[in-house]
Amino acid sequence: MTQKTEYLWEIPPTGKMRVPGRLYATRRLLDRILADNAPTQVANVATLPGIVSASLAMPDMHWGYGFPIGGVAAFDIDQGVVSPGGVGYDINCGVRLMASELTEDAVKPHIQDLVNRMFAQIPCGVGAGRGIKLSAAELADVATSGARWAVARDLGDAGDLTFIEENGCIPGADPDQVSKHATQRGTDQIGTLGSGNHFLEIGCVERIYDPTAAAVLGLFPGQVTVIIHCGSRGYGHQICDDYLPRMDRAARAYGIELPDRQLACAPLTSSEGQAYLGAMRCAVNYSFANRQVIAHQLRQVFAATLNLQADRIGLRTVYEVAHNIAKIETHQVDGVERRLCVHRKGATRAFAGQRDEVPPPYRAIGQPVLIPGDMGRYSYVLTGTAHALQETFGSTCHGAGRALSRRGAIKAAGKRNIVAELAKQGILVKSAGRRTVQEEMSEAYKDVTDVVDACEQAGISTKVARLRPLACVKG
Repeated sequence: MTQKTEYLWEIPPTGKMRVPGRLYATRRLLDRILADNAPTQVANVATLPGIVSASLAMPDMHWGYGFPIGGVAAFDIDQGVVSPGGVGYDINCGVRLMASELTEDAVKPHIQDLVNRMFAQIPCGVGAGRGIKLSAAELADVATSGARWAVARDLGDAGDLTFIEENGCIPGADPDQVSKHATQRGTDQIGTLGSGNHFLEIGCVERIYDPTAAAVLGLFPGQVTVIIHCGSRGYGHQICDDYLPRMDRAARAYGIELPDRQLACAPLTSSEGQAYLGAMRCAVNYSFANRQVIAHQLRQVFAATLNLQADRIGLRTVYEVAHNIAKIETHQVDGVERRLCVHRKGATRAFAGQRDEVPPPYRAIGQPVLIPGDMGRYSYVLTGTAHALQETFGSTCHGAGRALSRRGAIKAAGKRNIVAELAKQGILVKSAGRRTVQEEMSEAYKDVTDVVDACEQAGISTKVARLRPLACVKG
């Protein structure tokens, strides 16, 4: 590995690598990255057919299934492949940031009641099959309509759609490519949080770095915010699980040599590749609908708890981004415009303002990028840059990135009462189980400030604001 700049490291092409591997990281972060051998996965991705420019990894990268978490790879639309390992099991796991008209001082006396009501009204935990009940036909509608499905049923504000990636609905979803098992798993999980690293967080704007961009986003110091972090639940997980063996057979049938079977893939132009994309997009839209319903539930929680009208609370969507997704996008490569299938796994789109995909109100500053940290420290709001479009297919980090495995975190936590420790810091946490809180304690993650600073210094995103947690509901 060679150091190209202070924040960029390169794995030169060797063996069957078709392109170099590039890692965005400081020296301090690189030491953690090397500890779990994730750069091997970056090099493995570089061997896949049709990969363009480089196999990339963001500063929050760590070992994942096939692709590293934090991995980005773009493939030629005619010669390239699509790989479920480059999307992940939790298809369209993502983050929505909502901002209110309320201040921390006004909300803090009600925090305990808000947390209790959130926990009671929004099902969380493993399974959590207590969401909106859907027939197979209704689920197919969700899969093709996304967040629009929720809005059409008065489960949210139509104004939200402008501020969701893909406007809350990616085209090309094909419910016929989704198995009966996946459909069964998806019939009662819309409006549920799930478990693991998913969370609902009440926070406040602690610091503004870019006053101009913050004003465009409607952010001000002391403002109460809410973050929703969840994905496509059992529906998306089952779709991934269904397609992995199918893609493994396809890779062998098309003569694709893989350094790791977890990189199972199929040509984008193949029937198998198109079937996976059709099913994956169903899960993408399911996730958009899920977060839209949860946003609606949160508005109800705030109104009921604070006994205020909706306009006094003003809980609006600032933006929503997807983390685990493969999308057909147009990018400039060596001065030539090309259509590519961009895989972002544990990575966030970070487009500059000149792109049509950026909502018109934000084109002067660039697409908002939402980077949650751990529940004991802080989260960030960033914007995309022109440099990211040139270097990373308009991509940046998605979070802090794990420093410990889940098992390692539980071992490190021992008999500590993490909830009590956080309460002493002024952060309320409510969870479906003690184990989840241990798995998600602050020490299990890198310091998100280090990750965000590396992205900013590398020029692939720009800091706008830092958010401080006040309360968190975990699955």
